[in-house]
Amino acid sequence: MKGLFERLFKLESHHTNIQTEIIAGVTTFFTMVYIIFVNPQILAVAGMDKGAVFVTTCLIAGLGSILMGLMANLPVALAPAMGLNVFFAFVVTLSMQYSWQVGMGTIFWGAFGVFLLTVFRIRYWILSHIPVSLRIGIVSGIGLMIAFMGLQNMGIVVKDPDTMLALGDLSATSNLLGALGFFIIVCLAARGIHAAVLISLCVTTLISFLIGDVQFHGFVSLPPSISPILGQLDVTEALRPELAGIIFSFMLVNLFDSTGTLVGLTDKAGLIKGIEGKKQMKRALLVDSSSSMFGAVMGTSSVGAYIESASGISVGGRTGLVAVVVGILFLLAIFISPLIQMVPIYAAAGALVYVGVLMVEELAKVKWQDLTEAAPAFLTAIMMPFSFSITDGIALGFMSYVIIKLGAGRYKELNLCVWGVALAFLAKYLWI
Repeated sequence: MKGLFERLFKLESHHTNIQTEIIAGVTTFFTMVYIIFVNPQILAVAGMDKGAVFVTTCLIAGLGSILMGLMANLPVALAPAMGLNVFFAFVVTLSMQYSWQVGMGTIFWGAFGVFLLTVFRIRYWILSHIPVSLRIGIVSGIGLMIAFMGLQNMGIVVKDPDTMLALGDLSATSNLLGALGFFIIVCLAARGIHAAVLISLCVTTLISFLIGDVQFHGFVSLPPSISPILGQLDVTEALRPELAGIIFSFMLVNLFDSTGTLVGLTDKAGLIKGIEGKKQMKRALLVDSSSSMFGAVMGTSSVGAYIESASGISVGGRTGLVAVVVGILFLLAIFISPLIQMVPIYAAAGALVYVGVLMVEELAKVKWQDLTEAAPAFLTAIMMPFSFSITDGIALGFMSYVIIKLGAGRYKELNLCVWGVALAFLAKYLWI
């Protein structure tokens, strides 16, 4: 088995081993497993069967992650993307009054558009022509967004009607346990212990169980049928002219949300190097665009690379074995959901804040003395957590990059890719 894993994932050349990769996979899984419970709740608003969505979410996350690991050999997991599922349920179906079948059709065509851009290498061309300052902004912005999510999940940051955000109740048990999880990770990681995040998850979940905050409801349960949603999308009706804007929105967000995540994760870990690295990225882009199309057919919203994959990378995960482990756990989750539900959301929150700490260090590489590079990088980074959207952060970064370079008389530094992406985003905000 060791020889097989070495041939498939090249563990030695990536300076890792099976144990480290498995720990990284388990860590990533527990930081993103919330999606199999949250996604059904959101899509149920559109009238979809909650139990069936639970199963298809597990299936597409499992199969997509395994394909990512085997084909691209990257420690990046896939699952239905948060944000696009909300847009689908609350805007397309609830507000605009389209059926969920038609809504799924628009998701399919949006994913198909991204697939074509990937096949014809336009997506990779965009990826390879992103300016260095914007790449740094993307990495750091994702880190800030991850940390913000973690602070919210542990209850340290809460909504406030006057100031929008405020400090949560530091005396609440769940908040204290979330903070404890973060400090356990940092202290153990500082000692060079790669299993720090996993140990933190286990400790905080055990304490939660002992104090009665979570309950044990068994190990296994039979999954419900997926027949109510499998293959029910309406691709013909979705091609109506008035839905073109919706398809364009799904395509653009899916394109840059997942692409930006892949850039952030692989840049930070130094995973994409040389000719082989370029091949890995091309295969990764193909897997994630294909997964979105199949996800719509199966009955779930757009699929993309998950920023929570950074938690597994932070504990030493470097190869596709991490993604394969995540995928297997998602497939098992179909049957062991009672056990997985024991892990409270605040138990994984500390890992997200820790990952944010690691990723924000990229801002040190910005040429701060050059405002035409520093300002777009800064806007890209801060707008991701402020807008709670990777895509919006990238959009404002590209548009500001063009405006500032033009205003400074340095238009020759703008390449065709930057112009094209900035204008595409401008059209999206003016049109949709």
